[in-house]
Amino acid sequence: MPSTLTRPGIEIDRRYREELSARLRLVIARTARRLRQEADGGLTPSQGAALATLERVGPLTPSRLAEIERVQRPTATRLIGKLEEKGLVTRAADPADGRSCVVSLSAEGRALVKRLRSRKTAYLARRLARLDADELRTLDRAAAILERLLEERA
Repeated sequence: MPSTLTRPGIEIDRRYREELSARLRLVIARTARRLRQEADGGLTPSQGAALATLERVGPLTPSRLAEIERVQRPTATRLIGKLEEKGLVTRAADPADGRSCVVSLSAEGRALVKRLRSRKTAYLARRLARLDADELRTLDRAAAILERLLEERA
C-alpha cells in the first residue's frame, strides 16, 4: 500500500518524521517476526541473537556478550546456560581472568546459525524476486541507510 508520506511536495517536518518513524517501526518489527517464524529454529529471539553475535564476533566473556546484546550480566548468564543445555555453545576458562569463562559456538551451534540464516535469506529472496529493478534499487538504498542508523550510537 503506498504511503501518504511519499506524495510529491510533502513537507519534511517533525510530523512527517514521526509518521515515518512509526511506519518503519511497524514494518521492521513485522519483518523481524516473519524472519524468526520462517527460520523456526526452536530458539527465543534472545537466544538467536546471542548465537548470531558469537558467530559474528567470536568467543566472548559473558560480560562482553551482555554488553553487545544490551542485557544485564545475569540475563546473559541464563541465556548462555540455556544455549549450553542445547549443545549450541561451549564454555572454557578465560585465560585472561581465571574467575570468568569464554563462550564459543559449538559445531552444532555454528551449523544451526548457518541453517537459520539460509532459511531467512531464502525467504527474503523469494519475496524480492517479485519486485522490479527500481524497487530493488530503492530497497538497496534503504538497507544502506538503515545499516548506517544502526551503527550510530544513540
